[in-house]
Amino acid sequence: VTGASFVVFNGALKTSSGFLAKSSIVEDGLMVQITPETMESLRQALRDKKDFKITCGKTDTGDIKEYVDICWVENEEQTNKG
Repeated sequence: VTGASFVVFNGALKTSSGFLAKSSIVEDGLMVQITPETMESLRQALRDKKDFKITCGKTDTGDIKEYVDICWVENEEQTNKG
């Protein structure tokens, strides 16, 4: 679990890159590089206030190493207070 001050979603990842998605820590935030198709799905999920999971890693490996989960919560007191 990573706490971050901000999150940047970059929808310019090419499918030919060999990655489903890539995440990296930049300064005190998180940058998630995703394909344009995933970006459109993310936008729709945000409009609909639905949870969304981004799977990061190479497309050709069976090992999925990490996920970026966007979760809507009912009680804000249980979220990161930093």
